[in-house]
Amino acid sequence: MPKEPVEARITGLAHEGRGITHDRERPVFVDFALPGERVRFRYTKLRRSRGEGSAVEILEPAAERIAPGCPHFGTCGGCALQHLPAPAQLAHKERVLLEQLERIGGVTPEQRLAPLTGPVWGYRRKARLAVKHVPKKGGVLVGFREKHSPLVAPVDACPVLDPRVGERLEALAGLVASLSIPERIPQIEVACGDETAALVFRHLDPLTAGDLEALAAFARETGLAVLRQPGDESTITPVEPAAPALSYTLAPSGVTVGFEPTDFVQINAAVNTAMVQRAVAWLAPAPGRRILDLFCGVGNFSLPLAQAGAAVTGVEGEVGLIERARANAAANGLEADFAVGDLTAEAGLAAIRGAYDAVLLDPPRSGAAEALAPAAATGAGRIVYCSCGPATLARDAGTLVHEHGYRLTAAGVMDMFPHTAHVESFAVFDRP
Repeated sequence: MPKEPVEARITGLAHEGRGITHDRERPVFVDFALPGERVRFRYTKLRRSRGEGSAVEILEPAAERIAPGCPHFGTCGGCALQHLPAPAQLAHKERVLLEQLERIGGVTPEQRLAPLTGPVWGYRRKARLAVKHVPKKGGVLVGFREKHSPLVAPVDACPVLDPRVGERLEALAGLVASLSIPERIPQIEVACGDETAALVFRHLDPLTAGDLEALAAFARETGLAVLRQPGDESTITPVEPAAPALSYTLAPSGVTVGFEPTDFVQINAAVNTAMVQRAVAWLAPAPGRRILDLFCGVGNFSLPLAQAGAAVTGVEGEVGLIERARANAAANGLEADFAVGDLTAEAGLAAIRGAYDAVLLDPPRSGAAEALAPAAATGAGRIVYCSCGPATLARDAGTLVHEHGYRLTAAGVMDMFPHTAHVESFAVFDRP
């Protein structure tokens, strides 16, 4: 592997947002490089089939290249595409989605949906911050890992995080440094609702009374809710205030969704609201219409569908999420049925029974492969699929079209994670 930087012309953009060049017949993926650019890059890996590198100098920049909005871009591994304007990021993600649908699933949408967008800064309401006590670098570091490294990037602020937290990373580092066990605090979980933002401090050794008072004082000073976690998630307890409540409200329904700090909720509040609105429109809820919500979580889709009059059944594998979904329905005065079922296992799939007019799928990145046949067997004329993994969506789309007789009516991307290479998408399937 060459030790000195080498010069190359970038010919494409890989799915994960890296520039592509070639060393003879071998593809090389270059961080921070864009198509059309001539760059000087340093190899970081070189194998028989591929290479990897990082641009150290842009000799001929692409016309669309812009200055990154964060001074830590390039060191911090949280973002990959800040050097590309937001519209170009979306165009790239749309290409990724359509290529995957065609290559993996053998399908093409009849209609390409306009992207769902929202703010590109300060949008992230959930995160797991890494914490590291590094005396040689000035004490405690709080932030995200460096790119391709286990090290924590030294950052003082993060502009993609909710500002209530993103503008306080330096203060958080100082807080951890003041505790009696700074080297035993490995992470801080961030969870932000509309009114309350919470921080969960993971600690591997007991906190002293002085530590707890320092955490409580920080909470009072900042207005943030502070909790502590000495073990697994069942050990999370509030420090200050005594009973923090996290929730968000979905427009235009006015439905309020409560959640716990470690529950799964969509990262981007504005895009989530737009996604729910689009799903509700496609699912056409009304009295007498039966809708099945698979991977329902805390009720993000189920609740507004029920409010519109549909008979909704939500299924989710995590008991705690189902408990929150039921509580949310009661708090909003809504009727909906919720069942615990692991949708990747045969026993859990037994929760899918009866006839439904429509199905909503919102699976994890691994997709919904095991749930497709039971969902199709409900007789649903329409399936709406919200995806955080284009490859698994493409695989599942191929199954629904080629094995279960659905058409891929429409598909499009959602900018849930601006400045990253994550592709979130939305697809609609109809039976002829």
